[in-house]
Amino acid sequence: MPSRKDELAERRFAKLVDQIKAMMSACLKPEYRGFYGQLVLAREAVADLGDAAEVRRAARAAGRQLGWKVRTHLADDGTVIIIDDRDPPQAVRELAARRSAEAVSAVIAQAQAEARMLRTSVPSIRPRGPGKDF
Repeated sequence: MPSRKDELAERRFAKLVDQIKAMMSACLKPEYRGFYGQLVLAREAVADLGDAAEVRRAARAAGRQLGWKVRTHLADDGTVIIIDDRDPPQAVRELAARRSAEAVSAVIAQAQAEARMLRTSVPSIRPRGPGKDF
């Protein structure tokens, strides 16, 4: 017969799995049909949930329930990264590639616009002609 302490630990772990599973589900984009899931838990969030090793174990259990191929990583600063490492269908890959290209293009366009504004907003000093004051 399992001890009361084991039963309590199992219930706590099941609750942690449910919490992390809800967070993992919330981070999914519907257009990617359940693929490309990722969750980054900052050190403070991990501390609120419990021990980092236990959080990673619960994330793997939650991922199995969601059908993910879960990879977890514990960064040096205490951040836990949870990633769905499955290969998505071709249509989802193409959509994600288009979205990534659009995002990169938007960043480049914004940087170019800011650089253009800086160049045009700096007053230039031009001579008015030979022998004339500036």
